[in-house]
Amino acid sequence: QSLPRKISNLCCAWLHSGLASRHKSPVLPIHSEREPLPSKGMSGCSFGGRFYSLEDTWHPDLGEPFGVMHCVQCYCETQRGRKSKVLGKVSCKNVKRDCPEPSCDDPVLLPGQCCKTCPKGEVDRKQAEAVFDGFEYFQEKEKEDDLHKSYNDRSYLSSEDISSGESRTDFVAVLTGVTGSWLPSSSGVARARFSLTRTSLTFSITYQRIERPSRVAFLDSDGNTAFEYKTPMRDSDMICGVWKNLPQSHVRQLQAEQLRVTMTTATGRREQIEGKIIKHRALFAETFSSTLTSEKEHSGMGGIAMLTLSDTENNLHFILILQGLIQPRQRDSPLVPIRVRLQYSQHVLREIHANVTAYDPDFAEVLTDLNSRELFWLSRGQLVIAVETEGPDPRHISGFITGRKSCDTIQSVMSSGDALTAGKTGGVGSAFFHLHDNGTLDYQVQIAGLSSEVVGLTIELKPRRRSKRSVLYDLAPEFDRPSGRATGSWSRLEARHIHMLLQNELFINVATAHSQEGELRGQIRGLLYSGLEAPRHEIPIPLAGQFVAPPVLTSAGGHAWVSVDERCHLHYEIVVAGLSKADDLTVSAHLHGFAEIGELGESSTNHKRLLTGFYGSQAQGVLKDISVELLRHLDRGTAFIQVSTKVNTRGEIRGRVHVPNNCEFGTRGEVEVAEFDGLFVHDPEELKKDPHTCFFESQHHAHGSLWTPNYNNCFTCSCQKRTVICDPVICPVLTCSRTIQPEDKCCPVCLERKDPKNMKTPERLDEHPEGCYFEGDQKMHAPGSTWHPFVPPFGYIKCALCTCKGATGEVHCEKVTCPALTCSRPVRRSPSDCCKECPEEDKPLLVHADMMQADGTRHCKFGKNFYQNSDNWHPRVPLMGEMKCITCWCDHGVTKCQRKQCPVLTCSNITRREGMCCPECQEEEEELMKVPEKKNSWRH
Repeated sequence: QSLPRKISNLCCAWLHSGLASRHKSPVLPIHSEREPLPSKGMSGCSFGGRFYSLEDTWHPDLGEPFGVMHCVQCYCETQRGRKSKVLGKVSCKNVKRDCPEPSCDDPVLLPGQCCKTCPKGEVDRKQAEAVFDGFEYFQEKEKEDDLHKSYNDRSYLSSEDISSGESRTDFVAVLTGVTGSWLPSSSGVARARFSLTRTSLTFSITYQRIERPSRVAFLDSDGNTAFEYKTPMRDSDMICGVWKNLPQSHVRQLQAEQLRVTMTTATGRREQIEGKIIKHRALFAETFSSTLTSEKEHSGMGGIAMLTLSDTENNLHFILILQGLIQPRQRDSPLVPIRVRLQYSQHVLREIHANVTAYDPDFAEVLTDLNSRELFWLSRGQLVIAVETEGPDPRHISGFITGRKSCDTIQSVMSSGDALTAGKTGGVGSAFFHLHDNGTLDYQVQIAGLSSEVVGLTIELKPRRRSKRSVLYDLAPEFDRPSGRATGSWSRLEARHIHMLLQNELFINVATAHSQEGELRGQIRGLLYSGLEAPRHEIPIPLAGQFVAPPVLTSAGGHAWVSVDERCHLHYEIVVAGLSKADDLTVSAHLHGFAEIGELGESSTNHKRLLTGFYGSQAQGVLKDISVELLRHLDRGTAFIQVSTKVNTRGEIRGRVHVPNNCEFGTRGEVEVAEFDGLFVHDPEELKKDPHTCFFESQHHAHGSLWTPNYNNCFTCSCQKRTVICDPVICPVLTCSRTIQPEDKCCPVCLERKDPKNMKTPERLDEHPEGCYFEGDQKMHAPGSTWHPFVPPFGYIKCALCTCKGATGEVHCEKVTCPALTCSRPVRRSPSDCCKECPEEDKPLLVHADMMQADGTRHCKFGKNFYQNSDNWHPRVPLMGEMKCITCWCDHGVTKCQRKQCPVLTCSNITRREGMCCPECQEEEEELMKVPEKKNSWRH
């Protein structure tokens, strides 16, 4: 079981067990002996092992077998503490009663949702109509029937990595010269695209007719700077950045289109351009774009064009967002006439006359039936779109049309699970691409772990029939068999191919001697810019089952970008494919596995560090507390990254990592767990510079580090932002009759009996030498061992008991069952105790009947109810009521629960009926497939 689920289980479902008081009052909070300089701490709420910003909302995860409570919404409420300090308080409520009434006759309950919705086809249709409601330029007057014309069936596009809590919203801004500012007006024009995911706002900005800006600033509704980003100085017309941890107030202003963005140059003639951040209905389908500028100096005019091709016709749809084109004296007129031209080398190909309003100068139109020459020029970036006002003193802006530019990375992971005939080979393919303005596509492909020779490497469409592939481009001539790589350029992309590439509608296929139709296959997709210093311009590290020791025949594959920065922090981005697909059909937020980094070699001293858990197809982050030894392995190329799952706990896919670095003294936060402490060299001077460092027993310890203190080796200490918290090791209760106290251990252990008849023989350590890695205390535990989990900053959780399953290497944690009490006023002797006890004076003497039952089977307590041995029931969860899909039973005093096992579904249209525990195939799927599809463009 994963740590986040266990913590959620402890934090949410069992708050009455004492964990809440543990959070408020940790045992032995010891402050630094010499306080470092104060630092600005972040306000928010910690819940379930995760941090939430103030005013964030989320659905709690109660862990297995309960899962995510989609009908319960928790909220990080802002409160004022002492000295007006801003604090966060968690409150949760049932939101099922707030569900909107579906507009269709037969709504369905989809997996991972709380509210019933209309069936998929109807949802898509209504959403498309809502998006383009009143936007007549996008309504082609065609027949409503035309299913599967060309490639417009998008049901195959995966959304496994975007759960309901990870939805993405796109925004755009046009930046032009500021008039009336103390800075001189600028001729510059910039186009900025933003993507909001949870509380992170990524931005990609292109600019023209202005020197490279030195800073990007976001202004709130009052005109104050909410966030500032200093742009790195490099030779590029693209600025990439991330605004992390947006406060909820700024998220609301963003959604309400109340934020503005400015860019300022620092050298030469200091200039500034500015624009308003807006949502726009065209962003999701845009595949071509243009930035429109004026030849007139310091005019303050500019604009952008967002363009896309129809799915089935050679029609070019576009929307113009214009700024500064309408003169002040024209604002009194209700309509302003403009002329829009499509040009090639000063030759006018198309011309449109229209009117725009002064206060809403957006304009949309469709250029129908582009001929082959126009499509060719479009693919080569040689078409110009020009906008001009009509009448006296015309004003003119124009720009070249190119494929949509972005900081996102076009990449693909090829796995055997995604092949047209799915398999489990343990091989992997990895590719990334770069699209130039002239339509040339550079590619780098790496293939590894295959059992037979590669005979084909192609870029393809989604096949209309499984037996008939649609090949667009053959990469095989560039494939070098010894290295497994293909590097080259595809210089003849058609406009349609560029459109499909940027809509994630192309695939890359690897055929082998044993699988002529394809052993590996992957969707070519855009990977959202993350802001991490991982070198996406280099080919990533392939992760394959064949690289695990011993090799694993898995359907999964992956790749990773890894780098070490000047502070010796490790930046990583991992993308996987074919991992835990069966789980995705039931719960999109299910923890699929976890990623680790470790050292190659047969030595028993090698160890692994947890990077992160996998909830979808992507994982990323920064690892700061890296040992010198691990940095040396990275430098020598003897380190690995590995993704493990429940099915393959010792590794599902793995790749060798070689990152040259000069980190001789390690990173800030060099302190590791006690058993490895003597292996590493620490640089105290670096630790002193970190404001979160703790100073304890004459040593500096990094934030988040764990160690065993000198004064008592039966304690564990952790550093939590300048505060040292030390907890005594809590020994689990042993059920055996004979125990022994090893000299090097804090807790007694069972003494193995000679007679195996009355006792289950414990597993030998050498049968499973690795044991179990537990994320909380960052330690390996021997197979069969039990312990109370250590969870910083809470310390040891006495209400839970974890066991290392030796046969599988899994950690299984259960809530401790408290005994039934007969006194009226039970007390908790210590704030950290899990169970209450009767005061000595209130403990009643056992009557004869109680004494007779004392040695019998024990009953179970669940919530406020008691159950006899072998009883079973459906649990009740606060705010949710009875969980009919989960059955609990009493097993000799221990409560055990299990969710009903659901069959794996292979259909594409999955629904969940109310009152049913398992998702099922929608009955109307076959009928829906026969209904022809609309031919409307921009509708997916």
